[in-house]
Amino acid sequence: MSTLRVRDEDEYDDLLAEWSDLESGLGIILGSPENTQQFAHRVLQYDRWMQGLLQRDPDVGLYLLFQLAGNSPVGYSASHALVCAVLCHLIASELVLPIRERDSLVRAALTMNIAMTRIQDDLATQTERPTPAQQDAIRTHPVKGAMMLGNLGVQDEDWLDVVSQHHGDLAEREDLRALPTGQRLTRILKVVDRYAAMISPRVSRAGRSATDSARSILSDKTDPVGQTLVRAVGLCPPGTYVRLDNDELAVVLRRSSKPNQPYVAIVGNASGEMFSAPKLHGTAQGYPRIKAALATTAIQTPLNHYIILRLNAQSPQS
Repeated sequence: MSTLRVRDEDEYDDLLAEWSDLESGLGIILGSPENTQQFAHRVLQYDRWMQGLLQRDPDVGLYLLFQLAGNSPVGYSASHALVCAVLCHLIASELVLPIRERDSLVRAALTMNIAMTRIQDDLATQTERPTPAQQDAIRTHPVKGAMMLGNLGVQDEDWLDVVSQHHGDLAEREDLRALPTGQRLTRILKVVDRYAAMISPRVSRAGRSATDSARSILSDKTDPVGQTLVRAVGLCPPGTYVRLDNDELAVVLRRSSKPNQPYVAIVGNASGEMFSAPKLHGTAQGYPRIKAALATTAIQTPLNHYIILRLNAQSPQS
C-alpha cells in the first residue's frame, strides 16, 4: 500500500479538489445522462479515476470522502453514489472478487439511483414527507434505472441486474458464495447502500454515527457482507468523529492492523474546546481508547483538515 502522507498544503488542496471534482463530475452525468456522450464509457472513466485516488492513499481518500459526505446534504445523490462505490471497491478487494464482478458491482453502485437523481437530492434537503410522486419514483427507480442504463449503452448484464434489484427482497440467509453472481453482488450493494445512507445527513435529520450504522448492518451475525465492510474500513472509518475514554474529542485518521483501534487525531478536550494543534494517538497502543463514535454534527467548529492529515507523517505505515 502506498501512502501519500500529504507533504504540503498545495498537495492537500490538489487532492481535495480531485475528490471534489470526481464527485461533481459524477453528479453532472447522473443528473443529465441523456446529454452525456458515451455515458457508459464516462462511468468507466470515473471508476478508474476513483481507483487511482484510492491507490495514492486509501486512508486519506476515505478521510476526505467521509468528510465530503458527512458535512453537507447538497448534491447528496452523487456523494452517496461515490461513497457506495468506494465501499464496494474495498469489499470486493477483501472478498477477492474476480475483476469482472468487482467492475459490475462498483459501476452499479455509481449508477443505481440514476432514475431519481434530482428527486434524491430534493429529498435530502426537504423536511416534509415524500410526496406521492416522489414515493412513486422511489418505488420504481431500480427497474427504471436499469432500463435507462440499457438505453444509454450499458451492456453488462450483471451491472443492469444489480441496479434493477438493489431494493428487492433477497434470500439473505443463503451462503454468499453459493448465490448466482447478480444476487451476490446485489446483496453486497444493499448492505453498503443502507450503511452509507445512515451516516449521511439530511436537512430533516443528522447522520448517525459510523458505529451505530455498523451495528445496524452487523445485527445479522450470519451475513458476511457487514463483517467484511467493517473489516475493510473499521467500525470508525477515517474521517469520522469519536469520543475517547478520557472524554477528549478526536477524528479518525488512519486504519491500523487492528480494525477497531485506528490512529486518531485528538482535536478537543472533554468540554468541547478545540486544541490549536491536534495530537496523534494510536488507540492500539493503549489508553485512551475509543469510547463512542459521534455523528458529524457533534463537532461544530471547523477543523483544519490539512494540519490533521499532516499527522500521518508521524504514524507507522498501515
